[in-house]
Amino acid sequence: MKTFRIGGVHPAENKLSAGKAIETLALPKQAVFPLSQHIGAPATAIVKKGDVVKVGTKIAEAGGFVSAVIFSSVSGKVNKIDSVIDASGYRKPAIFIDVEGDEWEESIDRSTELVKECNLTPEEIVAKIKNAGIVGMGGACFPTHVKLTPPPGCKAECVIINAVECEPYLTADHRLLLEKSDEILVGVQILMKAAKVNKAYIGIENNKPDAIQLMTQKAAAYPGIEVVPLKVKYPQGGEKQLIDAIIGRQVPAPPAIPINVGAVVQNVGTAYAVYEAVQKNKPLFERVVTVTGKSLKNPSNFLTRMGTPMSQLIEAAGGLPEDTGKVIGGGPMMGKALVNIEVPICKGSSGVLIMNEKEARRAEPQPCIRCAKCVSACPMGLEPFLLATCSAHGDWERVEHEKIMSCIECGSCQFTCPSHRPMLDYIRLGKGKVGGIIRARNAKK
Repeated sequence: MKTFRIGGVHPAENKLSAGKAIETLALPKQAVFPLSQHIGAPATAIVKKGDVVKVGTKIAEAGGFVSAVIFSSVSGKVNKIDSVIDASGYRKPAIFIDVEGDEWEESIDRSTELVKECNLTPEEIVAKIKNAGIVGMGGACFPTHVKLTPPPGCKAECVIINAVECEPYLTADHRLLLEKSDEILVGVQILMKAAKVNKAYIGIENNKPDAIQLMTQKAAAYPGIEVVPLKVKYPQGGEKQLIDAIIGRQVPAPPAIPINVGAVVQNVGTAYAVYEAVQKNKPLFERVVTVTGKSLKNPSNFLTRMGTPMSQLIEAAGGLPEDTGKVIGGGPMMGKALVNIEVPICKGSSGVLIMNEKEARRAEPQPCIRCAKCVSACPMGLEPFLLATCSAHGDWERVEHEKIMSCIECGSCQFTCPSHRPMLDYIRLGKGKVGGIIRARNAKK
């Protein structure tokens, strides 16, 4: 069975909510929309205090080419333009909307009828995706229209759909595969047309046999789409790892990107959002979010409107357990601990993980024993112990030379370290510093 060639680890899967059908979460009393919900320039608010909006009303314009439009997920009145602490822990500009009813824009097709035929040109599809504010929904939040607009000299050969969901605990993509299979497949066809390719692969890890069986059966009716079962290994959901696993090509070090080896990678949630945008004229304002944890009363998958506070999802899943040690936005490997549970759901919010006190407690770091387990585990072929040590000592020139910007921050090094060294923390620090140095250097040219 296929998988990627370099590194990888096998954390406990803990897919506690895999058997729970998607439930529609109740509307919040107030929805909060951070203007930075994507990689690139923040969006610019186009509403003001007192404005009345509907579900699907555009409330913020893209701030540049690498940016994304934001739409209201609720109907009501704009309370204020202020700032809010988002999942990153930083305070960001945001639009606050008081909810009054649930009135949708009339242009949105709310029927459940499957619409297969798409007569739009590739350029029209990309424009519609851009105007719907769609971004990568696996967590990176890269604007989808940018991925579908390759740089000069690059040509796509295939579309790869990331339905791996290798992060422990998370099951939102798994449930989407089971409950929206036809819509996803039509979305994949639309992405193929937009990318001007005749071949698409849907990668699914083999811990989801029901999804593999269903999607393989359904894909037989969609020419050019192939479902690829993959061996369970983290971080197979990384773009470069998925490309290696499925088509056996390795993306060179930055600044190379997947299109340099002929691949356009999109998350399965993004494929579903593309279907809704192109076939139903529905912009991106809601998504499936997993709320889970070993002490949680009812781990669940909720269809959630953007802007809903995470506290509301936790309450719907049984409330915050007494032994809560940490609440994480995302999964345990790449997610980040939240400073509070009022953080709003955004486009990249795939899950809310509640860790008990025992799980959340970090072991005391010990001296490195030179075992090289972190080197063996690194899916990018780096030397994490060296990057972490040099970052701790502020040797930015050395860490740049050692390709720190190639790190995908998967946490495999820290997970496998017998000395419990906080390598990822130091590597993230180093990446931030080196990234700033590179930007300053380029600005001078």
